[in-house]
Amino acid sequence: MDSFNTSLEGGFVLMGFSDWPQLEHVFFIFISIFYFLTILGNSTIITVSRMDRRLQTPMYFFLNNLSFLDLCYTTSTVPQLLVSISGIDKTISYAGCMTQFFTVLLLGGTECVLLVVMAFDRYAAVCRPLHYTTIMHPLLCQALAISSWVGGLVNSLTQTVLITTIPLCGHHLDHFFCDMLVLLKLACEDTERIEDNVFVAGAIILVCPVTLILGTYVLIVHAVLKIKSMAGRRKALGTCGSHLMVVFLFYGSAMYTYLQPVRGYSESEGKFVALFYTIVTPMLNPLIYTLRNKDVKSTLWKVFGKGID
Repeated sequence: MDSFNTSLEGGFVLMGFSDWPQLEHVFFIFISIFYFLTILGNSTIITVSRMDRRLQTPMYFFLNNLSFLDLCYTTSTVPQLLVSISGIDKTISYAGCMTQFFTVLLLGGTECVLLVVMAFDRYAAVCRPLHYTTIMHPLLCQALAISSWVGGLVNSLTQTVLITTIPLCGHHLDHFFCDMLVLLKLACEDTERIEDNVFVAGAIILVCPVTLILGTYVLIVHAVLKIKSMAGRRKALGTCGSHLMVVFLFYGSAMYTYLQPVRGYSESEGKFVALFYTIVTPMLNPLIYTLRNKDVKSTLWKVFGKGID
């Protein structure tokens, strides 16, 4: 327990990309650009959807929530990473580490559930178009959004409680934020039981939502194939395609990281995969939705004074 108490008092050193000191300046520049684009893109989505009545629909309500989540999710790790890469300060207190750990899991878990909700919205729009406004009532939309946050909160609390019960040996975390798998590698005792619990939690928050989403899209594709008009098919698949791209980007990298045994986890590889789902994916989400959506592009042109025919 002495080592654990030392970690409590001295906190941790986030090693980040210290193994590649010659690349840290390059990382700093690119990550700063990505972070700026993430803030700009997701803030634009939120602002534009509030300016145009055509975008005040259930789909954009959930897209607003996704953009807000991405803003918070990226901000929970990137500023700390930039400070660490710049060499100003690579340390984080134990309380700060646990706070970051809780926040990242909360936001990531919430996004997992929210993407399922967005799939249900697309199912209602494509498979039940005549009853869409009745099904996706504003009260139901709010309840589904709140449920997403509750799901993320339960997942985060569960795993945070688990990690705080483990005695830790050492101060150096070979990552750029306080991640579950890296913290488990500092454990002073056997963590097999904890690892099993973490795997089950990961399966629930990752595999179950993906299964529901894929099942929903099987029904959507079946309904789309019944549409005789090619224009109607393209319109139906347009918004669904955007959502599916986001799902594959986010879940693919997250499942690759968290559904593997701790002993087989590579810190070096894990850091680069984590960059993808904490920075790259939140930056790409606004582009994916705006480039494939005529209403959003139309409103953007109007905001910038260009107008459209």
